[in-house]
Amino acid sequence: MGRTFVFLPPLRTVSGGLAVLCDTAVLLTAAGHDVRLVLREAGATPLPALPPGLATVPLAETRMGPKDTYLVPEGWPNALAPGLAAGARCVVYCQNWAYLWNGLPDGLDWTQLPVSFLAVSDPVAQFIGQALGTVPPVLRPAIDPARFFPPPAKPATGRTGPVRVGYMPRKNKALAGLIRRLAEARAPRSGLTYEWLPIDGLPPDGVAEALRSCHVFLATGFPEGCPLPPLEAMACGCVVAGFAGFGGFDYMRQADPGGHVPSVPLRDVPWGGNGFYAADHDVFGASRCLEQAATLWPEGGEALETVLQNAGLTARAFAPTHRQTAVAALWAGLSD
Repeated sequence: MGRTFVFLPPLRTVSGGLAVLCDTAVLLTAAGHDVRLVLREAGATPLPALPPGLATVPLAETRMGPKDTYLVPEGWPNALAPGLAAGARCVVYCQNWAYLWNGLPDGLDWTQLPVSFLAVSDPVAQFIGQALGTVPPVLRPAIDPARFFPPPAKPATGRTGPVRVGYMPRKNKALAGLIRRLAEARAPRSGLTYEWLPIDGLPPDGVAEALRSCHVFLATGFPEGCPLPPLEAMACGCVVAGFAGFGGFDYMRQADPGGHVPSVPLRDVPWGGNGFYAADHDVFGASRCLEQAATLWPEGGEALETVLQNAGLTARAFAPTHRQTAVAALWAGLSD
C-alpha cells in the first residue's frame, strides 16, 4: 500500500471533526503507514498545533500516485481534485450526514465520481446507503477516559440542592433557551429546582470538570454525525436528555419505554437505556425528557443506577483502543 494523505479543511474555528481527522492520521502513523497532512495552503494550519512528527504538504503539491489513499471530509469535494487526477484511492469521511452534498456542483452526484466512503456512525452509514446505494464501513470517534470520568459523588439534590443541567449554548441556542423556559415554568408543578450551567469556550479539561459537576446534560445539537458531548457527559456520570441529531442514535438508547422511536434502524449494542431522547426540534418532547432525567436524581434508586450503568457501558465502548483497532482493520482492508 502507498502513502495516505489526510486533508485538513481550512476552518475558521477548531471543530471536533478536525480533531477526528488528526487523530486518524496519528493512529495510521502509529500503525506503520506513511501519512501526510494536506493543507489548502502552505502553513495554513486550521489548528493551533498539528500532531508532532507528521509531514504536511500544500494541496497543490501533493504529487499523489495510483497506489496512494486520499482521505477527505465531506463538504470539500474540490479538495479531491489532485487525488482524482492522480488515480489515487479517494475516500470521503462523512462526519455529518447533513453535509453529504455540500460543495458538489449542481448536476453532479457522488455516484458519478470514483470515490468510496467512510461514515462516522451507523446512522450516517445508513443515510449514505439510502442515498447512494452502498452502505459504507463505519469509523467512530473516541473519547479519552483519562479526561472524561465520573466524580466520586455528584452534588446533593432534592431538598438540599438543585439539579444542575449542563448544556452547550453553541448547539441551537434559541431552542436550548426555550427548553429551559419551559422547564422553569413547570417547576412549581414538577417540584424540581434547576441550576443551569452553560459549557462554552472551555478547554477539554474544563469541559470534563464542568460535566462532572452536572447531574443532567441537555443535548440540543442537530444535525449530528456522532455527537461527542453527550458521550463525554455519559462518561462523566450525567444523565443525557434532549436531541440525538439523528447520528446520535449510533449509541443513544431510549430509557423511556414510551419515548420517541427514531426512524433509522438501531444497531445491536450491549447496553440499554442511557438517556431520554426526543425528536429533533421537538421542544415539548425535549422538555419532557429533561424532566424525566432530572427527576431521577432526587428520587435515586434503581432507575437512576440503571441509566448511569448503561451510560458508563456506552462511554467505554468509545475508548481509544477500539478506534485504533478499527483504523488498522479498515486500512488493512483498503490494501486487499
